[in-house]
Amino acid sequence: MELLLGIILLLATVVVANIIHLIFPRIPLSIYQILAGVLLASLPTAATNFTMHPELFMMVVIAPLMFNDGQNQSFRYLSKNYKSIFSISVLLALVTVLVAGSILHLAMPMVFPFALAFILAAIITPTDAVAVKSITSNMTVPENVNGALEYESLFNDASGIVLLELSLSAYRSGEFSIGYGLWFFIYVFFGGIIFGAIFGYLLITLRQRLMRRHVDIGSIVIPINVMTPIVIYWSAEEIHFSGILAVVSAGIVHSILYDRLQLTSTKVQMATTTIWTIVSDSLNGIVFVLLGVMLPQVIQRTAPRNLLNLALIGLALYLIMTVMRYLWVRLRLVNIDSEKVHIKRDSLLMSIGGMHGTITLSLAFSLPVIINHHEFAFRNSIILIAAFVILISILVGAIVYPIMLPSKARDYSQEEFQRYLTATVHYAINDLHGDNNHPRERAMVRDQLSTQAHQFHNFDNNLFKQLMNRTHQVELATIDRLTDEGKITEQEAQAYSRFVTRSVLRGGQHGLLEFCKVMIHRLKWRLNRWHYLRKHGQKLDAKQKELIDSKRAAFNKIQLLVYRNVERYLHSVSNPNNLNEIAMVQRVYLKRKEFFNRDRTVDNDVVTSLFIEAFQLEHGYVQQKLAAGELSQELANALNEQISTDELVYAQSLD
Repeated sequence: MELLLGIILLLATVVVANIIHLIFPRIPLSIYQILAGVLLASLPTAATNFTMHPELFMMVVIAPLMFNDGQNQSFRYLSKNYKSIFSISVLLALVTVLVAGSILHLAMPMVFPFALAFILAAIITPTDAVAVKSITSNMTVPENVNGALEYESLFNDASGIVLLELSLSAYRSGEFSIGYGLWFFIYVFFGGIIFGAIFGYLLITLRQRLMRRHVDIGSIVIPINVMTPIVIYWSAEEIHFSGILAVVSAGIVHSILYDRLQLTSTKVQMATTTIWTIVSDSLNGIVFVLLGVMLPQVIQRTAPRNLLNLALIGLALYLIMTVMRYLWVRLRLVNIDSEKVHIKRDSLLMSIGGMHGTITLSLAFSLPVIINHHEFAFRNSIILIAAFVILISILVGAIVYPIMLPSKARDYSQEEFQRYLTATVHYAINDLHGDNNHPRERAMVRDQLSTQAHQFHNFDNNLFKQLMNRTHQVELATIDRLTDEGKITEQEAQAYSRFVTRSVLRGGQHGLLEFCKVMIHRLKWRLNRWHYLRKHGQKLDAKQKELIDSKRAAFNKIQLLVYRNVERYLHSVSNPNNLNEIAMVQRVYLKRKEFFNRDRTVDNDVVTSLFIEAFQLEHGYVQQKLAAGELSQELANALNEQISTDELVYAQSLD
């Protein structure tokens, strides 16, 4: 039970941190998540005393993250830039571990023997593109730098993991063979790539055969896709390949499949992408929240006098790695397609962009507690140093990147987008209002279309009440006119007027007391009806039934005539600024209309054709404004994208 509560608390903490970042986006999301984890650790419950199981953590958390990164990459870019990727993700990682580990050993030989120094260097070598994106989401990063950072983080994670395994092996045995180390690196590194590619190809072949048999449905394909990284990681580790490289390789092979599928299996591809986005964001958030949760535990097991020393070691290691990254790019040991005039800028961006996060933290927590039948005394210190390196790299990036990079510039504001989207929806609704064919279906479509702009509009309750009062006045005026013209009787007019009056009184009150009164009234009505049917039998006689039908027909005739006038009034006062309030009033009358016309059915084919017509009207309106020069191309693209998304959501709802 505590485990379940702990998982719920973790996910809730991730959600809370995301909400805070949405409100105050200037601070990186990872910082919010770490701070939220620290606060979570302070809760008076044993559910937050998490025990890290390294192998399970790598298989369940890290493997899916790496697989998702792999399947989001372009194989064309990889094949075109494989030399640069190998240089920055393998060679730079190897040199960084050797240089940083050697400097650490030479500076503190009694504390850090070579093997232990290389363990720490291997842990802090992997970079995290997610941490970079959390900072640069609103900045314009040069494309060559952005691409290099993404592909570096994809493969140097595996380099760090393999080098960590080599260092741990040397620490356990007390000796290191260069020949064995080279063979082990090649076996684990390239073996993982080949194994993952083969496994991924087999899964793709299975999916393609399923598609040929017309069973490419989400309930089959999506579970296979989600389970793929876990199965591949476990299988690769069982035969001592790199499980991380295996899932990355399988992910890249899957990206080739998505390129080939293009517009086939669109629904499954969208569902898969959405699920992986949610899983990836959640797992990344969980890792940083866990860092915050575990930090107090690790700090409590560390002497206060050592905290400053560990922080200084972390700072020194970060500076070493940053300088090495700068020189690696500046001396063109890796080609990131930088122009000569921008080489200094790109070198600095690459050096600062070497932020650390998920993999570094995961590797630190994956260190064994027991080595050679003795407690690994340096484990807490290494975890703290890794945490300091993560925090320093993120803080430096959060400070330096906004200074160096310009903000993303759009030729339209969010307010303009909202205003034109609302105007677009209003245009389509007005056009549908002009035709009197299929009034019930048109009313339903107009009501649904109005929800397109809900997320960009603050509902004005006072305006809604004013509109409701005015429409009730229109109703009463219509009743008086119909009575004067002799189209309805005085008795029918009085009955409908009482109904309107009750609606006015009830519509103006939305408190708990009014709700209770309504519920009590409905309960009394149902009890009286039950007693009446029990006393007089379950079936009404023909005379009673005829009387009820005649009253219902009279009410139906009146409300149809009244509703036309109400619709005309609402249409006359409708504008983009009161779109949602008008829609809410129309919804009230639509529900009433459905109540009096229970026997009538809606023609779904007509509704579908009207929706298609409405979306075409919206696209056409955007095109008209673009041709007239009222919209920029970028704003028109954004509006068309929003309309197409709404259209796709509606199409999926038809199933």
